[in-house]
Amino acid sequence: MNGIPEKPRRTWSAKFTDAFRGLAAAVRTQSSFAVHLLATVVVVAGAGVLRVSGVEWCLLVFACATVLTTEMINTALERLAAAVHPQQSPLVGQALDIASGAVLVASLGAVAIGAIVFIPRLLA
Repeated sequence: MNGIPEKPRRTWSAKFTDAFRGLAAAVRTQSSFAVHLLATVVVVAGAGVLRVSGVEWCLLVFACATVLTTEMINTALERLAAAVHPQQSPLVGQALDIASGAVLVASLGAVAIGAIVFIPRLLA
């Protein structure tokens, strides 16, 4: 209609394949992501052992997913910046610092949620 050819529709299978390839790349190439993934395993194991409530499970899962998501978005922005603007740039550097700060904020929030959920149980 507008003279621009439509892109062929991608199948759900192709979309999921791409997503899992991205997840695997994050696990293989990003040490920070691997550390956060290990922390997630520890949190899930701890929640199971300490028998947290359903609401607490939701909070813990949400916190872990938020950290892993922000880590992956940070990594994606780092790679995009390197591809689009390989030279040093103060603005690109600041954008990457902000993305890294987002990971830090998510991680601190997750630690706070973990402390609120786990500390009372561990002290009891």
